Amino acid sequence: MAKKRMFSLDVVDTDDFLEMPSAAQALYFHLGMHGDDDGFVANPRKITRAIGCTSADMQALISKGFVIPFESGVIAIRDWRINNDLKNDRYRPSLYTEEKEALLLDDSKRYILDTYCFQSGSDLETEHNVTQPNVT
Repeated sequence: MAKKRMFSLDVVDTDDFLEMPSAAQALYFHLGMHGDDDGFVANPRKITRAIGCTSADMQALISKGFVIPFESGVIAIRDWRINNDLKNDRYRPSLYTEEKEALLLDDSKRYILDTYCFQSGSDLETEHNVTQPNVT
């Protein structure tokens, strides 16, 4: 994991960010320091507890859209690509490929959930054929 991270004023100097409680703002910075090179944090609950924040602070980040939670417990920092720009020779791909595949980059380099592709292959249901009964 890298030891240096950046934060853009385009993200942290917005009204949405500054109107959050200071604990939620601090949590965002700590999560940013622990993100992998694609902006994924594997242990957000541990970091939240370690710095004395609460689940309400994490919920503030989620509800304002600064982080994207996944069922696996991993979170993605929405503005990661705005905050950080790594050289190709230093980049290490995220281990969280399934979560990464569920995200798209919008025109402003923000992660957004790809709701069209968000269904995992193991959760697919059998399609029912209208003309013939399914055999189970």
